[in-house]
Amino acid sequence: MNEYRQLLLSTLGERDALDVQAETPAALRDLVAEAGSDVRTRPEAGEWSVYQCIGHIVDAELVIAGRYRWILAHDQPDILPYDQDLWADRFHGDQTEEIDGMLTLFETVRRADIDLWRTTPPQDRARFGLHRERGPESYELTFKLTAGHDLVHTDQARQALAQVRAARG
Repeated sequence: MNEYRQLLLSTLGERDALDVQAETPAALRDLVAEAGSDVRTRPEAGEWSVYQCIGHIVDAELVIAGRYRWILAHDQPDILPYDQDLWADRFHGDQTEEIDGMLTLFETVRRADIDLWRTTPPQDRARFGLHRERGPESYELTFKLTAGHDLVHTDQARQALAQVRAARG
């Protein structure tokens, strides 16, 4: 199995992907509140701030929303990868976007994606697309990977905040 897939699935473990995805919006808002004025501070040059980690989670949700729908509507669609660092630099590198706007966008798309999951017949969750780098990925697998992705990058944001605060003493 692809190393990246394995990382996300092992991070998810036995947790329910729906529960994790449903909890993420509140977890991100709590993290922003906890970070306060440190939300945009990078722990080191070249590392993502809490803001940039959240921006990446938002970008991923936008991409995944399309992937879910392509998988469910088309027969074995081609699933394009994207370079997370290019997106992070291009869309969040200057860290000027209002974070509340990012979170509101995320919450709206996430709610639609959760509603799609809940209303999709179980047999349709086996439909799959062909990811150009990772091969076949079903809707169900993609949904689980997304939950693991939430956990990995929320943890990354927490670690970034801890590093920023530790460096200040």
